[in-house]
Amino acid sequence: MNALTIALRTLLREWRSGELGVLVLAITVAVAALTGVGFLVDRIGIAVDNQAGEVLAADLRLESPQPIDNAAVDEAKRRGLRTASQTGMFSVVFNGDDSQLTAIRAVSAEYPLRGKVLLSNEPFGVGTVVHGNPARGEVWPDSRLAAALNAGVGTQLSIGARQFRVSRILISRPDQGATFVDLAPALLMNEADIDATQLIQPGSRLTRSRLFAGERADVQSFEEWLKEHKKDSERLLDVDETAPQIKNAIDRSGRFLSLASLVAVLLCAIAVAMAARRYVQRHLDSVALMKTLGATRAFTLTVSLTQLVMVGLLAAILGSLLGFGAQVWLVVALKGLLKGDLPAPGLAPLGIGFLTAIAVLGGFALPPLLQLSRTPALRVLRRDIGPPPPLVILAFGPAVIAIVFLIYWVLRDLAVFIGFVVGLAAFVLVVAGAGWLLVKLTNRFRGRVGVSWRYGIANLGRRRTESVVQLTAFAHGLMMLLLLAVVRNDLLNDWRRSLPADTPNFFFINIPPDEHENFGRFLAERGAERARALPMVRARMTHINGKAIDDMKFDSPRAKEFATRDQNITWAEQLGSDNVITDGHWFTKDEYGKPLVSVSSEYMSELKLRIGDQLQFDVSGETRTATISSARKVKWDSFQPNFFLMFSPGLLEGSQGTWMTAAHLEAKDPKTIADLVRRFPSVSVFNVDELLTQVRSIIDKALAAVQSVFLFTLLAGLVVLIAAVQASREERRYESAMLRTLGANRSTVLKGLLAEFASLGVLSGFLAAAGASIAGVFIANRVLQIPYTPDPLVWVYGLAGGGLLVCFAGWLATRSVVNQPPVLTLRSG
Repeated sequence: MNALTIALRTLLREWRSGELGVLVLAITVAVAALTGVGFLVDRIGIAVDNQAGEVLAADLRLESPQPIDNAAVDEAKRRGLRTASQTGMFSVVFNGDDSQLTAIRAVSAEYPLRGKVLLSNEPFGVGTVVHGNPARGEVWPDSRLAAALNAGVGTQLSIGARQFRVSRILISRPDQGATFVDLAPALLMNEADIDATQLIQPGSRLTRSRLFAGERADVQSFEEWLKEHKKDSERLLDVDETAPQIKNAIDRSGRFLSLASLVAVLLCAIAVAMAARRYVQRHLDSVALMKTLGATRAFTLTVSLTQLVMVGLLAAILGSLLGFGAQVWLVVALKGLLKGDLPAPGLAPLGIGFLTAIAVLGGFALPPLLQLSRTPALRVLRRDIGPPPPLVILAFGPAVIAIVFLIYWVLRDLAVFIGFVVGLAAFVLVVAGAGWLLVKLTNRFRGRVGVSWRYGIANLGRRRTESVVQLTAFAHGLMMLLLLAVVRNDLLNDWRRSLPADTPNFFFINIPPDEHENFGRFLAERGAERARALPMVRARMTHINGKAIDDMKFDSPRAKEFATRDQNITWAEQLGSDNVITDGHWFTKDEYGKPLVSVSSEYMSELKLRIGDQLQFDVSGETRTATISSARKVKWDSFQPNFFLMFSPGLLEGSQGTWMTAAHLEAKDPKTIADLVRRFPSVSVFNVDELLTQVRSIIDKALAAVQSVFLFTLLAGLVVLIAAVQASREERRYESAMLRTLGANRSTVLKGLLAEFASLGVLSGFLAAAGASIAGVFIANRVLQIPYTPDPLVWVYGLAGGGLLVCFAGWLATRSVVNQPPVLTLRSG
C-alpha cells in the first residue's frame, strides 16, 4: 500500500480527532482575511479613483501655456481613453456699465470626463445635471459672477469683441474648489466661440488643458508615457496632487485594512503552530508502530506531508471563497455609498491567499512534521522515548522566515517593517519570560485558596512549560486584538474629528483690509460659524541661501514648482491646531517683527531646506530675506485656511495684501450668498460643499470596511483560543479520569479547570494590555499617522476580558473531558 492511499484513508479519522479541523479553520481564516482585504481594497480603490477624479474633471490633466501637441491626444485615443479640451484665461466681463474680472473656461463638448456640471435658472439655486457644453453664442456664468453683474437668464454679456446670451447659471463644475488658484468668478463657454472674442492675442496669458479618462490600467500606463514625452512647459496633474483630503482618507483606511489582515494572519499562524504541535504528540505512537512494520522515515513523512498539502489546498480554496464572499457582501452593504458599479476584482488576491497558506503551513506546520518522522520504532516498547530534539534553526527558522515574509508582504515599508518585526520579537521574549515568572509566582498562592483554585494553580506549575506556551499564545492573541481595537478607535475618532458637522463649507478670499471687520460682522449676523482669518500677500521666492532660483537645479518637478511659482504668504501670532511644529520653534513675542519664517514639511523635504537656511522673496517689488525658524506638518485635509509659508507677526504688516477666511454657512436661501457677493464684490467665494460631501462619502466607505475587516481578527483570536485549549485536551482528560476515580466529584474537577483557565486568562490579559499600550504608540504614529490616545479601558478589557474569554473557551473545549466517564478514558489507555 503506497503513502498516498494511507494518507487518504486516514484523513477522515484525523479530521475527527480535532487537530486537522483547527488547522483548516486557522488557514481558512488567514487566507480569507488577506484575500477579502485584497479584493475589497482593489475594487474600492478603483471606485475611489473614479470618484476622486471628479476634482480634475478627468483622471489626468495636462496643462500648458503653449498649444499642446496633438500627439498626446492621438496616443490617448489609441489606448482607448476619452479626451476633452479646455482653454482658460482671465478677462473682464461686462453687463452694461457693470464689469467683473472673470476666469473664462472655454470647454469642448466632451467636458467633463469625470463628475457633473450642475446648472440652475437663478444664482446659488438648486442645480440639475447637464451633459455637454454651452451652445454656440451662449454662456454659463457662475453664481458669483451673475450676482456681481446683476445678470440672469437671458442677459447679454460682453466678452471681448462679442456678446453672449446667458442661457443658464452655473452652480458647480467638477474641477473647482480643490485649490485656490482661481480667485475670480468663472464662466463656461463653447470652445468654438473663443476665436470670436478675439481675446487670444500674442503675449496673452492663458492655460490650455487636455483631459484624459479611462480604465485604471490604461490611465496608469498612459501617465507613464506622458511623463516621458511631455514638454518642460507642460504640467501633468493627477488626483493625488489635487485631492489630498481624499488621498489621506483612502491611504489611512488601506493601511488599517492591511494591518488588520496581518494581525489575523499572525493569530492564525499561532493557532497552526499549536495545532501542529498537538498533531505530532498524538501521532508519535502510530509513526513508531508503522516503523516496526517496515515503514521508512521517508514513507511516514510522505503520509504526513500529503495530508498537510491536502489540508492546505482545502483551506486555501475555502478561504479564497470566503474572502471573495466577504467583499461581495461588503460591496452590497456599501451600495448606497458607492457611485456606479464596481469593476470586477483582479486575480492577484487569489495568489496572495495561496501564498499565505503555503507560508503559514511551511513555517509553522512543516517543522513539527519533520520532527515526527524521526520518531524511533523503540517507542512502541518505551513510551518515554520520543524523537531527538531538532536543531534550533530547523525548529524556529521556518516560522521566523514565514512571519518576516508575511509582515513585509503586507506592510511594504522598510522602516515600519523593521520596527514591527523588532517589536514583535521583543514582545515574544518579554512575554515568555514574564509568563514563566508569573506562573512561578502563582504557585505561592496555592495554600491560600480553596480546593478548586488550588487544583487549577497546581496545574499551572505542574505543566509549567505547557502553561508558558499557552500563556504566550493567549497573550499574543489578546494583545493583537486589543492593539487593533485601540488604533481602530483612534482612527475612527481622528476621521470624525477631521470633518465635524461645522466644518467650513465656504472659503472667502481677496477680502480688502478695510472691509475685513465688516465682512466678519456680515457673516456673524447670518449665523455663520467662522474659522480663523489670515492676511494673505503675494510673493515670489528669488534666492535660497543666496543662490538665485533661476540658477538652481531641482530633483523633482514638484520641487521646481514650489520654488518658482507665485507664493501666498501670511503671518499669525497663534498656530492652528491643524499645524504641528516638527523642528525648531514657533515665534515668541520677542521675535515679532524679526525676519523669520515657518515652512511646511512639504517645502522642507522637496527643497531640502534646514532650520537656519535663508530664503529671499520679492514681496510687491520689495526684497525680503527671512531665516527658517521652524518646520510645520500641516493637516491639509482639515478644510481650514493654511499656508506653506508663515512669517513672524509685524514683519509684513505694511505690505499690500488681502485677507482670507472660511466659514460654515447654512445657505438654505440662495439670496444669502448673492447678497454677500453684491455687498463685497471684490471677495471671491468658494463653495466646497461638493468636495466635503465627496470626502465624507469616502470616509463612510472606509469606516464600514474597517468595521467589517475587524471581524476577521476576532474570528482569528477565537481560533487561537481553541487551538491552545485543544493542545492539552488529552492530558486533561486523563487527569480528570484519575481525579474522579480517586473520589473527586465532577463539579470540583470542572471548577479546577475553570480556575486554571481563568488564571491563564488574567495573566495573559495583563501582558496583552501592557503590550497593546506600548505597541499602540508605534502603530498609530508610524503606520497610520494619527494621534495616539491612551485608553485606560484597555487594562479593564485585557484583565476582565482575558479571564472571561479564556475561561469560556476552556469550558467549551473541556466540558466533554469532564463529562466522559472515567472508565472509558482509563480503558483507552
